[in-house]
Amino acid sequence: MSDRIIRKLTTILAADAEQFSAAMTTDEVGTFTELQSARDVFFKLIDRHGGRVANTAGDGLIADFPSVVEAVQCAIEVQQELAAKDTALSFRIGVHLGDVICDGADLIGEGVNLAARLQTMSEPGGVLISQQVYDQVKNKLTIGFEHLGPQRPKNLGEDVTVYRISLGAPRPSRPTRAPFSEAERSSQTAKVWQDPDPFEGAPERRYYAQDSNDEDSSDNSGPLRGLDKLCGRRLPLDKVSRGLVCVAGGLVLIDMLTDRGIWVHWPILVFALIIGLREGPRITGRSQIGSIPLKLWVIGGFLIFVNLFSQSPPWSIWVVGGMFLFSALRRRKSQIE
Repeated sequence: MSDRIIRKLTTILAADAEQFSAAMTTDEVGTFTELQSARDVFFKLIDRHGGRVANTAGDGLIADFPSVVEAVQCAIEVQQELAAKDTALSFRIGVHLGDVICDGADLIGEGVNLAARLQTMSEPGGVLISQQVYDQVKNKLTIGFEHLGPQRPKNLGEDVTVYRISLGAPRPSRPTRAPFSEAERSSQTAKVWQDPDPFEGAPERRYYAQDSNDEDSSDNSGPLRGLDKLCGRRLPLDKVSRGLVCVAGGLVLIDMLTDRGIWVHWPILVFALIIGLREGPRITGRSQIGSIPLKLWVIGGFLIFVNLFSQSPPWSIWVVGGMFLFSALRRRKSQIE
């Protein structure tokens, strides 16, 4: 039946920023910029480790991974990279392996709730994992674990065994402009512990991320010096994609200044395909549109424009239609199974 509830067993990573409301009150623009920078790190590493972002709300996010090991490794690398960047915001992370309900691209259920509760119990810059996660990674990752014993997360009816991943000393949030008073810090800490659900009631926001390479896309050294001034500092593309954008602009000028007919649309079309495949999920904040993978839309659009530019009979509709039909049938089969 079409209304059948779809469930799956997955690894859920829940993250949330510490003292975000207080930081926004102190420096709204600066804190928002820091949040975007931190989200870049999350999105890059989640994609690198084979996960996907299922939900973003306010200053938090929910991601799921088919691999427990990759989820924990992602959480560790996120905290390490944020600590190295010395960002103004510190994030708490909780990881749990459990059964969830699939609500479109979103995930709901007890498995998500427990991951969120582990996140609220974590220290700033820390990672807490459940017993189910520990059992899967204890012999696969060369990291330290601290057994915290049975804990009773807020609003849950029974204790859960919790482990802390050893990442060194907890990293406190660095104030964006002025230090918080002790009273403000205590008030904000109490607010985090009293919040029944850190992801409830906040509007969903899409965000951009860097590419999953090891270079910082904000680095303007070498041949890309001054590229941000030309293409825009907040252009949601990595170095390679931004370079393609600027090369395309140069080709347009060359085409306009030469008398050899219009040819520039062909390299631009290829550049658009490359950027769409590399950056599409990051730019749009989603991996699929209407149950069709986003990369399939990019390839379909590329084929349609090739068909139009070549002024040939409409062969692309058959190819693109077949691709979409195959994707829909494949998705249907996975739901039935």
